Amino acid sequence: QVQLVESGGGLVQPGGSLRLSCTASGSIFSINAMAWYRQAPGKGRELVARISSGGKTNIADSVLGRFTISRDNAKNTAYLQMNSLKPEDTAVYYCNADLLPWWELETDYWGQGTQVTVSS
Repeated sequence: QVQLVESGGGLVQPGGSLRLSCTASGSIFSINAMAWYRQAPGKGRELVARISSGGKTNIADSVLGRFTISRDNAKNTAYLQMNSLKPEDTAVYYCNADLLPWWELETDYWGQGTQVTVSS
């Protein structure tokens, strides 16, 4: 089965940094786009950053200049480098992938989420 596994969340002080990782595993033919979303308590899920297979990125205005998305295609892994963190960045961060599996028809996959808490 295709799975996305996330890691790197935790508690950090305002102004600090975290690096989130998301690795796709299973029988995957190719991965198109990978993205990071976040969801704060009581709020909807919002797109934070997206990166295409060719490396084109889209960054939300709220994190532009502070967050960077990247990917390592050889490792089927996407990263979210989070700098200058603010309390309003506190949320559960989810990895998403648009991919083509070998043995399944589903193309949209989500990770389990990783908690990021920015607090002093």
